[in-house]
Amino acid sequence: METNGMARTVIIEGHGGPEVLKIADLPVGDPGPGEVRIAQKACGLNFIDVYQRSGLYKLDMPAAFGMEAAGIVEAVGAGVTHLEPGDRVAYASNPPGAYAEARVMPAAQVCRLPDGIGYETAAAAMLKGMTVDYLFNRTTPIAKGDWVLFHAAAGGVGLIACQWARSEGINLIATAGTDEKCRIALDHGASHAINYRTGDFAPKVREITGGRGVHVVMDSVGKDTFDGSLDALRPLGMMISFGAASGPVPPLNIMTLAAKGSLKITRPTVFTHIADHSTCQEMAGRLFSKILSGAVKIDIGQRFPLDKVADAHRALEARETTGSTVLTL
Repeated sequence: METNGMARTVIIEGHGGPEVLKIADLPVGDPGPGEVRIAQKACGLNFIDVYQRSGLYKLDMPAAFGMEAAGIVEAVGAGVTHLEPGDRVAYASNPPGAYAEARVMPAAQVCRLPDGIGYETAAAAMLKGMTVDYLFNRTTPIAKGDWVLFHAAAGGVGLIACQWARSEGINLIATAGTDEKCRIALDHGASHAINYRTGDFAPKVREITGGRGVHVVMDSVGKDTFDGSLDALRPLGMMISFGAASGPVPPLNIMTLAAKGSLKITRPTVFTHIADHSTCQEMAGRLFSKILSGAVKIDIGQRFPLDKVADAHRALEARETTGSTVLTL
C-alpha cells in the first residue's frame, strides 16, 4: 500500500448502532505545517468511540473514526521538531480518524514510542493509560495508603488503574459485574473487589474502610453507579465522573454534595489534560515508564481485524470484553 495514496479508513455517515461503521478508501495526502503522516500498525478501541458513534458525543458527518493508534512516522510537516520519519509513535488525541491504515494528523500529541513497547500494546494503552495518569496524578491529591473506589475495574482503564494503584501503594476497591471479573481485578492489584450485581456496593465499601468511606471515587459507568458512588465517599471526598457507559448522569442538586459531607465532584476528559504539547508528552512518558518497569502490564483481551470493527463495538457495548481491545491492520 502506498500510504500517501489511499488508505482503508472507518467512517460513519450518521449516528447509530455498530452497523453505521463503514470502511472506505480515502486519500491520505501529505502533512501540512505542524502535522505528521503515520503508517499505522494497530488501533485502540475505547468507550468514547461508542459515545461518538451513537451520538452521545456529536460529530459532524461524514466522520472518520477512532481516537488512538500506533505506527511509524512516514513524513513530517514544517515546524514539527519532536518527530522525524522512521520514528515509532503512538497517540490518543483529537481529531477522530485513528481507525485507518494511515492518516495525517496534528503532531503535537503524537508521542515517540520506546523500542521496548510493541505497537499493539501502545495502541491498547495510550488513551486508557493517560486517563489513569490524570486520574491519579492530575485531578486530586492521592497519597500512599489512601482509598480509591474504581468502577468497571476489569475493563481496559480499570486493569491499568488496579496496577497503577498497587505500584503507588494506594488501596483500590474494584467493582465489576461478575465474580470472574472481580477475580481479574484482584489479580491485577485491587485490594478488594465487589460484584455490584450481588447488592449495593456502597455499604460494602464502608465496611471495607471501617465505616469511613473512600477518599476518591473514579466512575466511568455513569447513571447506574452515580448515587452509590456519592454514598461511598467520606466527608470532603472527591467524585471523579469520567464516563457514562450505562448512560448519562441525571442532573444533580448541588445541595446533595453538602448533605453527604461537603463532597467535591469533577467531570474531566483526557483531551483537556493532553491539549498542551509538553503535558501530553510528560503524561505519555510516565505511562511508558510504568509499562517498561513492569509495574503496569497491558492486557489485550480482544483483537479484531479492521473490517470487523462493528463486531468489536458490539462486544464492547455488551460488556463482553476484558482488558483492552485492538483493531489489527
